[in-house]
Amino acid sequence: MSDKPVTLAAVTGAHGVAGEVRLKLFGEGVDALKPHKRFNEGALTLVKIRSDNKGGAIARFAEVMDRTSAEQLRGTALSVSREVLPDLEKDEFYFSDLIDLAVVTEAGEPLGRVCAVENYGATDIIEIEKADGAKFMVPLTKQAVPGWDDARLTLNADFVD
Repeated sequence: MSDKPVTLAAVTGAHGVAGEVRLKLFGEGVDALKPHKRFNEGALTLVKIRSDNKGGAIARFAEVMDRTSAEQLRGTALSVSREVLPDLEKDEFYFSDLIDLAVVTEAGEPLGRVCAVENYGATDIIEIEKADGAKFMVPLTKQAVPGWDDARLTLNADFVD
């Protein structure tokens, strides 16, 4: 996991006509993005960023000059190298560390893959996609998820949908 880039935000669309973009934030708010000037291995250079006062942000990148270019970025994840991020405390992790992990029961039975991690206020929630495409969500608690490593996430069978 240590060489895997960490996604901090995603472009949700254009904002205005001058090339600004709207961002969905995956971290601790707009202030978590401000220290980073280069995203996606230097492909995007942050010039300006501000809160949209709705939990997201509005950003301007040097490489984006107009609304058409901004719209073309819709869906683009904004990632940085793990080395530029602060060291994690014990029991801390980045959501991106969980994405695409194989999910198994405590007995080792394959269930699918982690396809998303969300937080709706109470606790972190993982979304699991089964081999047949069906999805279900479980809380990211010790009771539901006894643990994970670089290769797989273990799920308590009582939480399997």
